[in-house]
Amino acid sequence: MTITVVVGNPKPASRTLAAATLLAEKLGGRTPGTGADHTIDLVELGPGLLGWGDEAVKQAVHTVGTSSLVVFASPTFKATYTGLLKLFLDQFAGGTGLQGVLAVPLMLGAGPAHALAPELTLKPVLSELGGTCALPGLYLLDSTYAEGPGLDAYVERWTPVVRALTAPAGDVADR
Repeated sequence: MTITVVVGNPKPASRTLAAATLLAEKLGGRTPGTGADHTIDLVELGPGLLGWGDEAVKQAVHTVGTSSLVVFASPTFKATYTGLLKLFLDQFAGGTGLQGVLAVPLMLGAGPAHALAPELTLKPVLSELGGTCALPGLYLLDSTYAEGPGLDAYVERWTPVVRALTAPAGDVADR
């Protein structure tokens, strides 16, 4: 299984990145601290996201499109995901750009008021791009994402689904 983390926080090396990496590791059954196969911190792509044809952006789109599991993470800005993440998602073909990708929406926020944001704002876009959105969106408080019970409860509930959906075709042992 190829695991990728995509982070749309305008601050590099953010808590959003740390939370997304932790979620990806746990959903993928990996040892904490080993990270994902690929990490795309969108702030590093900078102005390349504003147009079409940037080589680094093309490579990032290819990496995401060929991954088995992708955690798409954003802080909550104005009750939705960031414009930085939107610019990246605009690079994908509608309906097929995320075909074959198990897409997991993750958003962090300061309080519980926007707890439905990943489900209501980010998940529909990932689905429109062809991603398999079989897991509900996850919202975590940015101050307690690592210690709070939300991430571990989510992982415990949804890891069997991730394994079933990312297992090689015909591999019944993992299902």
